[in-house]
Amino acid sequence: MAEQQKPELFELNNGTMKVKVSNYGCTITSLFVPDKNGNLADVVLGFDTLEPYLNGAAPFFGCIVGRVANRIKEGKFSLNGIEYSLPINKPPNSLHGGTKGYDKVVWEVAERKDGEHPSITFKYHSIDGEQGYPGDVTVTATYTLTSRTTMRLDMEALPKNKPTPISLAQHTYWNLAGHNSGDVLNHQVQLWASHVTPVDQYTIPTGEIMPVKGTPFDFTTQKKIGTSIHEVGLGYDHNYVLDCGEEKLGLKHAAEVKDPSSSRILNLWTNAPGMQFYTGNYVNGVVGKGGAVYGKHAGLCLETQGFPNAINQPNFPSVVVQPGETYKHTMLYEFSVGE
Repeated sequence: MAEQQKPELFELNNGTMKVKVSNYGCTITSLFVPDKNGNLADVVLGFDTLEPYLNGAAPFFGCIVGRVANRIKEGKFSLNGIEYSLPINKPPNSLHGGTKGYDKVVWEVAERKDGEHPSITFKYHSIDGEQGYPGDVTVTATYTLTSRTTMRLDMEALPKNKPTPISLAQHTYWNLAGHNSGDVLNHQVQLWASHVTPVDQYTIPTGEIMPVKGTPFDFTTQKKIGTSIHEVGLGYDHNYVLDCGEEKLGLKHAAEVKDPSSSRILNLWTNAPGMQFYTGNYVNGVVGKGGAVYGKHAGLCLETQGFPNAINQPNFPSVVVQPGETYKHTMLYEFSVGE
């Protein structure tokens, strides 16, 4: 048995970009990348120390959520004739793995590599019945700086003895102008998704797969977040169906985000079927790094994932993984600068 791990911060640095991650929830607490003038800024929302994360002050800032990301309707599902009940932590639903999901546990540091492509691998053993989920699962997450301004995340999960739903998501809130620069409504976004899964009043998908054309959800061409956000209630918090657009390293292009003030650009690639596009609608006066106060829309999340509530929605791609199978989910974050 490994000695009891304590929450710590680790740095990945390749001389151009610098990332701080914690073994508590596999959380990205800061990520510095240059702007058009070579000036570094921290482009993720978070806290200076681990205390606020441990005390539950973070609305899922920077962490990996699981065993199942997003909402499960009424915290219930059945699998092979067995009914399962999960904690209702976002009434009336179960959200992001329950009251103590993978974001609120200390992972083991399984491997660290320095050098030109620094990386860190975290590992977690999730036990049968944890937060109501069936079966033992071993989960690993590896963050790697694969080039001067690219970070890759590889998540894997291996169920040991029972079939179980698995759908992990990385929940960083991005603000490419800098974490302390106000809202992201001026960010330009393009999503490689021509459909969205509409939701009911409790943010559970209805099962419909709706074309975005002609709706405020259309980001098939580059559009400012603020352009039609007022037409979608509190803001965007919806699962987009990722199309097979252009590919890179076996991953499909999911999103491109541009900040006009700094000219920073983030391109995201993934092999997941869906992506929750969330505009920080519930962030309200959180005091973060350096005393910055994060308000509504202070960051945006690009949570690539299985579709929300897929376990209860037969027409959605299945998130059930069988013992002996491996769940694999990769995200590639490519930063660059525009003209």
